[in-house]
Amino acid sequence: MNPQIVGIGRCTLDIIFRLPEYPTWEKGVVYDEYSIDGGGQVGTGLVAASKLGATTGYIGTAGSDYAGDLKVESLREWGVDTSHVIRRMGPDGQVILVTVQSGTGERVFNHSDRLDAEPITLDELDYDYITSADYLLLDGSHPEAALETAKWMREAGKQVMLDGSKTAESIKESTRRLIPFVDVLVCGDGFGEKLAGVGDAFEAGERVLDMGPRIFVETLGERGSVTVTLKKNFETPSFEIEVKDTTGAGDVFHGAYLYGLINGWTPERIALFSTAVSALKCTRMGGRRSSPTLGEVLEFLQSQGINDF
Repeated sequence: MNPQIVGIGRCTLDIIFRLPEYPTWEKGVVYDEYSIDGGGQVGTGLVAASKLGATTGYIGTAGSDYAGDLKVESLREWGVDTSHVIRRMGPDGQVILVTVQSGTGERVFNHSDRLDAEPITLDELDYDYITSADYLLLDGSHPEAALETAKWMREAGKQVMLDGSKTAESIKESTRRLIPFVDVLVCGDGFGEKLAGVGDAFEAGERVLDMGPRIFVETLGERGSVTVTLKKNFETPSFEIEVKDTTGAGDVFHGAYLYGLINGWTPERIALFSTAVSALKCTRMGGRRSSPTLGEVLEFLQSQGINDF
């Protein structure tokens, strides 16, 4: 069966420690909880979509060591097709130490300098497999492959979503070159403003739509999200929850958003659903294992008085 969503981007192995305070070289701490889970923007987004009921396939790299094996197995475990994963000889460079502050659920990522050391080459891509999907999910990594496959999808009449991470830094030129071939840009706080060169998310969204995308969404954590489309602009509030770990919150939002697009929902319905998926994820440790099933999301929405899903 051809996947409905193919993703090209990061897939990591996350080693997560939930701590009351950050350790120093002078003093360690007693941690509250730990988890070993798959991570990465595209990897986690695909798992989220798969757990909701979409068919998905991942294209990316993995090392030949045990960490690489675990990373690939964590995709297979949740039904993501890994037939196009590219194995590189040597240790996997995408192992992440995630430290989560117990009181807030906020986290810090610590990674190797080899995180993006071996990008996918064009001759490693399968045109037929990629363009068989309805949607291509990208996160800006593997820039040459990302740009080429986005062009393939545009030519094939298919859709591209870009995961733009929260940032206060300038946007990479490789990402800017990608934007004209993106249909749906779902980004974190600050990305749209940096891309458009303005200070307001709604104004940024309107300018981004002039660059190519037809839908712009910026997620703002506990402040919810803003959406800008060709027809309307609106805000979606967050849900009040007890936050345990925000790792992967934005990534599962992307997977849920793609699930809504596949089902032909309105932007308002998709944003509400994706917010619920992200909220549920934040009540549990990790990015993938904590991503909810469709049944769990519907039950949560009903508990919030939302019964029309």
